[in-house]
This record gives sequence, structure tokens and C-alpha cells, in this order.
Amino acid sequence: MELGLIEFSLILFLGACLAGFLGSLTGLGGGVVVIPLLTLGFGVDMRYAIGAALVTSIASSSGAAAAYIKEGITNVRIGMFLEIATTTGAVGGAIVAMYLDKMYIAIIFGCVLIFSAIRSISKKDDNIDYAAPGDKLGATLKLNGSYPTRDGQVVKYNVHNVVGGYLLMSLAGVLSGLLGIGSGALKVLAMDSTMKIPFKVSTTTSNFMVGVTAAASAVIYLQRGYIDPGLAMPIVVGVLLGAFFGSKILPKTNVKKLRLLFSVVIFFLALSMMYNGITGKL
Repeated sequence: MELGLIEFSLILFLGACLAGFLGSLTGLGGGVVVIPLLTLGFGVDMRYAIGAALVTSIASSSGAAAAYIKEGITNVRIGMFLEIATTTGAVGGAIVAMYLDKMYIAIIFGCVLIFSAIRSISKKDDNIDYAAPGDKLGATLKLNGSYPTRDGQVVKYNVHNVVGGYLLMSLAGVLSGLLGIGSGALKVLAMDSTMKIPFKVSTTTSNFMVGVTAAASAVIYLQRGYIDPGLAMPIVVGVLLGAFFGSKILPKTNVKKLRLLFSVVIFFLALSMMYNGITGKL
């Protein structure tokens, strides 16, 4: 049974709402749900799916970032600094993609994400003293900050291992250029685990950054004609709506439950990317 244009657009819209919701809560960006939905669910060509996913990531980032900045959770200074790494990495990744088979990149990416999911679930450091003295480079660049909690208190935190986080961000940018997604999972991992930034700050700052990284890659797909407005339109609207509701829920969310959700999402993302890589659908 073939779907009509209205039915197809409605299903895309509902799937995009879920993508935007998960993207705003986890910092992954909505594209991680849209690509499997289009390629596995509807048989859309991978290049067109990536083009739509990049636009989706930009929309998801824009929808959630504004609300998080207003609430004082996002660290804009950290985001702007690390965007230098992600955008340069994305350009490098696009160049490498011309010579390296995406199957190998997808498998490696999947393994890294599965490891990240397991590590995030088993992590029991919610009582970290974020105010402990941090990296001198972080203090010099004025990356240290604070964010409000649910009970109205203010949590101050200092940034650690700035160089290590920057290198991981470069890797996230490379993978973004190779696979056409925002690589929010690695961004969150770099800030949460490596730089010892509170998880909510990591996810919201990742949301702020995902759009910029995706935009750098989207220009290339737009020039090559792989962004279809008819395909992208219902997805963008749905993602914006989902991201709006996600941004309202995050400040009231328990961090442990958020970690579990984050782990589940990136675990299925890993399986999806590995499957597509092995079967040659990338």
C-alpha cells in the first residue's frame, strides 16, 4: 500500500517531533532519528536523508538553544570556543570522506557510541565537586560558569582538561563531516566526561553547537542538490515543535534519568549506523 503525500508528510512530521524532543533532551540533534526513519522506514536515498537530517539538526539546535540560553544553562563562551574545533574538524572530515569508505567510519563510530553509552550508564559521579580548581587554560579563557537548579540555587563549575575536550570536539567535527550528523553524542561526552562540565550544561551547550557544525556540512549538500525542500519542510517543523517541548522539560529532569535516556538513544544510534555501514546504505 502506497502512502499519499499527506500521509507521508504526517508520518514524517510525527517522527520529526520525536527527533526534536530527544535531540533537545540529549544534545544529540534531531538528525540521529531522522536518518534511520528516512532510509530504513521509507527507502529514501542516503544522500537526501543526510541533507534533510542536517537541516533538522540546525532546526533542533535553533529551537532548543534559545530557550536554554534564556534560562541560563548554556555556556555560550564554551560553545563558541569549541565550535572552532568542530567546524574545522567537519571540513577535514568532508575531505577525508572523499578517500575513505564510510562503512569503516560508521563501524568505528558505532563502537565508540556503544562504549559511551555503557560508560554513561555505569557512571556514578553525580556528586562531583564541580567547583574544584580547574584547568588554568579554562580560567584564562574565562570558560568557567554557573547554572540555576530546580530549587532556585546556583551551581558554579570550573572547566578541566580544555585541550583534551578540544581534541575530542575536533573528532566530533570530523565524524559530522563524514556521516552528516551533528555528532552531539561525542560533544556531550567531551564536555561531561573529559572537561568535567555538569551534564545539563553539556547537553544544552551541545545543542547550541550542533547547528553550527551541521550548517558547515549542509552548504555542501545544498550545492550538490541533496536537500529536498518537500522532504525537509515537515521534518523541520516537527523538530522545532519537539525541541520546544524538550527544552521545557529538561530543567525539571532528574540527571540520572537523563543519563539513562542519553545512553539508550546513542546505543540505538550506534546499532543503526553500524547496520547501515555494513549493508552499504551509507
